[in-house]
Amino acid sequence: MADAATAPQSQEPKRGGFSLPSAYTILFALIVLVAIATWIIPAGQYELDENGQPIPGTYAQVEQNPQRIVIDSLLAPINGLYGIESPEDGSISVYNSGELFGAIDVALFVIVIGGFLGVTMRTGAIQGAIGQIVSGLSGGRERLLIPILMVVFAIGGTTYGMAEESLAFYVLIITVMIAAGYDALVGASILLLGCGIGTLGSTINPFATGIASGFAGTSLSEGLLGRIVILVIGTAIGIWFVMRYAARVRADPSASLVYDMKTENEARFLASTDAATGEQTSLTGRQRAILALFFGAFAVMIYGVIPWEDLGIGIPTLWWWFPEMTASFLLFTILIGLVGRMGEGELTSTFVDGARDLLGVALIIGIARGITVIMNNGLITDTVLNWAEVAVADLGGVVFIVLTYVLFLPLSFLIPSSSGLATVAMPIMAPLASFAQVPAELVVTAYQTANGLLNLITPTSAVVMGGLAIARVGYGTWLRFVWPVLVLLAILSIVVLSLGVALQ
Repeated sequence: MADAATAPQSQEPKRGGFSLPSAYTILFALIVLVAIATWIIPAGQYELDENGQPIPGTYAQVEQNPQRIVIDSLLAPINGLYGIESPEDGSISVYNSGELFGAIDVALFVIVIGGFLGVTMRTGAIQGAIGQIVSGLSGGRERLLIPILMVVFAIGGTTYGMAEESLAFYVLIITVMIAAGYDALVGASILLLGCGIGTLGSTINPFATGIASGFAGTSLSEGLLGRIVILVIGTAIGIWFVMRYAARVRADPSASLVYDMKTENEARFLASTDAATGEQTSLTGRQRAILALFFGAFAVMIYGVIPWEDLGIGIPTLWWWFPEMTASFLLFTILIGLVGRMGEGELTSTFVDGARDLLGVALIIGIARGITVIMNNGLITDTVLNWAEVAVADLGGVVFIVLTYVLFLPLSFLIPSSSGLATVAMPIMAPLASFAQVPAELVVTAYQTANGLLNLITPTSAVVMGGLAIARVGYGTWLRFVWPVLVLLAILSIVVLSLGVALQ
């Protein structure tokens, strides 16, 4: 999944130089800074409408309620996971009675998704599907692998934020690309741009769209059309760019950006051609059934969360959200394990291992939500909203959404965890959007496209740096190669967001 918090730890540590602290440290430091801010920033509150949303123009200052720097900062992640919001004063505490404010439902969903993916990967069905595609298009048809594989990986990115899982395919795909007369950069770009653009154009990705939509108070189906447009056009841009470079390299190997590594790469990767391409040439019937269950789990989730009644479609609406989605993925995990003929011990241990891989994401969500807890308990959330309301009072919706997109770029660098950024930003940006008459779902799209764009190049991402290390492509070379795609994707995102505001 596209989340730096779950980065593999097997990479060789960097020696010397400056390195950014982890997402955990950054977010906890923000909690402390926000706690300090509650002593400085004036407290205030808006009047709320019948839906609990702040009413523009009704802000008024109230008595200060500064938070304890040490105690409340330490309690913030706990309240961020399972704190209860009091209906009387809006305070958040695990000892309150009222409505759940913490993100324990989101965190548990993430953990179960990790187990679901771990069990599916253990069966070899996904790896087998990729291997079959590669084997079926050998013998002079390798050029077709570029669009086919990029579409496959984009589907993985848009559905569940495929990222770290892609590292398993680098040797296989780079080997095939080099054998076909291309270079290692072509293989790396198939994976990095395929998965990355898919995540940038997330449609039902629970780690990006799902979490952000939940905190923005909107559904997965809202804004879906715009995200599909970004996904389809963005993937087409990536395919065109990679295929153009690949054709140039095949016609003139010296045009390769990694030409100086050509001899070494051929010796390294082509020596393992048979092993890389001959592991599996066909899917078993059991693996086909597992793939059907895998994609069926996402299809069921889509059906369950879409409010068919609100769309005027005569299909029963289930009104699912995180509890039901979690239970559904748990069911499909069990079904995949049974079809894969896993024993009870293997199924449970594999599920736990997969869940462990995403435990960091679940913790990130609690820590990030703790920032909002401190702001709400310190009564400064509405003050910040009021400052922003004044700042955007004279801005049109198009200018607002473009500035929001630009703002999410540096925020994505400071908080590389996609789920962490969604948890921090959405409770602030979604109400702010209503002041500018911008739908909350467009803020979700702005967040995920900006975050997805930066995650194509951020040096804090183990996916980017690990993938480039496997391909033996320098980071500077990758930046020089990919910057035109970044510009085109940014323009595409801004155009779709602007049209979304103009056509509402």
